[in-house]
Amino acid sequence: MKFPLIERTPLGAICERLAEAASHKELGFLLHDAQMEEVGDGPRWLRMLMALDARQKRDGCSNGILNFIRKVLHPSRFVGRAEEFEGFRSSVNSSLLFLGVEIRDDGELREVKKAETVGEAERRASALQSKLRRRFVHADVLAFCRPELLNLNYFHCVLEATKSIAQKIRDKTGLDGDGVVLVQKAFSVRDPLLALNSLQTETERTEQTGFSNFLSGLFGMFRNVTAHAPRRSWIVDEDEAMAALAILSYGHRRLDEATVVRRK
Repeated sequence: MKFPLIERTPLGAICERLAEAASHKELGFLLHDAQMEEVGDGPRWLRMLMALDARQKRDGCSNGILNFIRKVLHPSRFVGRAEEFEGFRSSVNSSLLFLGVEIRDDGELREVKKAETVGEAERRASALQSKLRRRFVHADVLAFCRPELLNLNYFHCVLEATKSIAQKIRDKTGLDGDGVVLVQKAFSVRDPLLALNSLQTETERTEQTGFSNFLSGLFGMFRNVTAHAPRRSWIVDEDEAMAALAILSYGHRRLDEATVVRRK
């Protein structure tokens, strides 16, 4: 059976997910093994995208791409890293579902019912939505990471969700900047732009400082780690992502309650 060509945008998304599954050197071997010719240089995902897109245009179908994905996600490449394998497999399958195919847990391809609409994909993710409701995940967190959640891309889900904290601070204060510097400017005790309380007593000032440290810690733990650590060295599974989103949601609720003292 010949599978239709994959449009460049979803193909690029697949390549971005697979990029962390192989080093630059491994990618060269995998492309050669799948009889793919490299047609460009650059980041791994771009090398992959250009080679795969050129191959499917030459073949008039995406079968060569599917064979390459099967080789990248062969279980023998993930011995001792079962959770990492499942993360990549689930993420890629969320896109392959629209072709009517998926990678099985033994690394082989099988045909499945084709997803026709985004709505159908969302219904298939209903169990995940139920978990989010039980965790009381804040709507502003979901607004930043819903696509990553639907694609089971938990690593980048946490990264995107953390950005929502910084954006809310910027929206409320008029400040520029990001991360710890942004938090410290907004929640300064001496010259605050946002305040959790009247800051009249030592206890109230301690609460303000504590919340500032809490938000700074979120950036240190979730934003900085996900932004700079390779995905293969910091695996984020569903439970870990849910816990992170719940913590970020607490930060959002306190930000919602914070009083704007003045705008920059």
